[in-house]
Amino acid sequence: MSLRIALTTVTIAIVLPFATVMANPQEKPQEKDPAQVIVEKADAIRFPRESFQVDVTIISRSPEKDAEERKFRILSKGNENTVVLTTEPASERGQSMLMKGRDLWMFLPTLSQPVRLPLAQRLTGQVANGDLARANFSGDYTAKILKSEDIKGEAHNVLELTAVDKSVTYKRVLYWVRLSDNHPFKAEFYSLSDKLMKTCYYENFQKFGGQVRPTRLVMEDALKKGDQSVLTYSNIEIKDLPDKTFTKDYLKKLEL
Repeated sequence: MSLRIALTTVTIAIVLPFATVMANPQEKPQEKDPAQVIVEKADAIRFPRESFQVDVTIISRSPEKDAEERKFRILSKGNENTVVLTTEPASERGQSMLMKGRDLWMFLPTLSQPVRLPLAQRLTGQVANGDLARANFSGDYTAKILKSEDIKGEAHNVLELTAVDKSVTYKRVLYWVRLSDNHPFKAEFYSLSDKLMKTCYYENFQKFGGQVRPTRLVMEDALKKGDQSVLTYSNIEIKDLPDKTFTKDYLKKLEL
């Protein structure tokens, strides 16, 4: 082989890899869907992304019976780990629920082992287990923007949230989120048969855990007029929660 041919071969061997790189530049990361980004931002407004503790009082009213009050303490870490402790009434104190991902268990002092529960099961009044134990709309639903709607002079995105699978709390949610700051305004929750079950209003926004958040939720039954549950959040505290807090074996050790 002549020196000229050898040099040409070496040159081609060196240049070709660079030519391949130039012809196939690295692809840019795929951008998130705008609807999903809105839901993520609204999730972060409803609850902190950090580990936190918060107290919740639920008062349920119905024209047919006296108001019922129940109180809970929620411990949460990220979007996948939550413990809900019943603090009142005294007769139910000591009951607790553990959520890991979309798996939910209830621990009763009278039972030796936790009991598996569905997220959609009613906890009290208009409140389902998943309403307290899991508030991860962005992880549980695929979102799309249906339209923009003016409410009291302010533009809101109206999003349709479709459940990613049958394990989530609701099959479908219509969600109103304010365009200017991603504050949630209203959510309509639909059953497996696609009937409107209830409507939730997010109210009384206050500085809460380092962020302006809704501290009052009003859930109204769509089928029984006058039936509603009001959830009031208080005493939020950002705190480090060890992973062992969110295990079935540790539930019985938690103290209020």
